[in-house]
Amino acid sequence: MKIALASDHGGLEYKTKIIEHLKKNNHETFDCGTNSLDSCHYPEFAKKACQMLADNKVERVILVCTTGEGVCMTANRFKGIRCGVGYDDEVVSLMRHHNNANAISFGQKFMKLDDVLHRVDIFLNTPFDGGRHLTRIQMIEQ
Repeated sequence: MKIALASDHGGLEYKTKIIEHLKKNNHETFDCGTNSLDSCHYPEFAKKACQMLADNKVERVILVCTTGEGVCMTANRFKGIRCGVGYDDEVVSLMRHHNNANAISFGQKFMKLDDVLHRVDIFLNTPFDGGRHLTRIQMIEQ
């Protein structure tokens, strides 16, 4: 799977670890920044990753900042992107099953790395259920 990733300085450590994890599992990754611990603006980097998804250059987006909220808000400004904060295993599963989420965000300060890596796998391996949920996705897109 082709996956774009982005973070600000508050999510750089986890983004780096997620990329390592994805590469071990034979995914193709695109690092949209940042690559520095210097203070920066998360929308700049989240927009780069989301634009790749909007342009169909990747299949999924993974975003990391301090809380996961700012990058999630940025992602959801893009037409066709459905992003949620991956704060719980079941929530991540339902984001895929019910909402066909194609982007996910994580908060480095408030989540354990092992949990994040596990939730990345859930996000990538859980199918969309379709059916009645497809109608809801279509309503979002209108």
